[in-house]
Amino acid sequence: MKVRLFLTFIAATGLGLSACGKINEDKRPKYDGVPFRVSAKPINKKETLANFRVEVVDATRSQAGALEAARHEATRYCIESYGSSKFDWTNIAVDGDGSYTLQLDKGDGVYQGRCNP
Repeated sequence: MKVRLFLTFIAATGLGLSACGKINEDKRPKYDGVPFRVSAKPINKKETLANFRVEVVDATRSQAGALEAARHEATRYCIESYGSSKFDWTNIAVDGDGSYTLQLDKGDGVYQGRCNP
């Protein structure tokens, strides 16, 4: 009886822990159906906050989704830093058809921009 109870407890604990990863992943917004971890920070905050860098973890899962995640994070960064959502990318150029070259660093997307207050 004790063995069965112990095994049931172990199985329930294992199922609960395996679900934790899915819960955290589902909280992130999805871009092109893929949740990305994204961060933005100033390139040199002693000089100016206007120039920033956005990193999208594992951007190769969806090039279009990674760009959209970076755009969202850049907009948030510029609003928090300058009160304006306007910015320009400085290291990428998006064509009229939406194509561009993805800048990668070990599989992570790296985007640089400048806020336009």
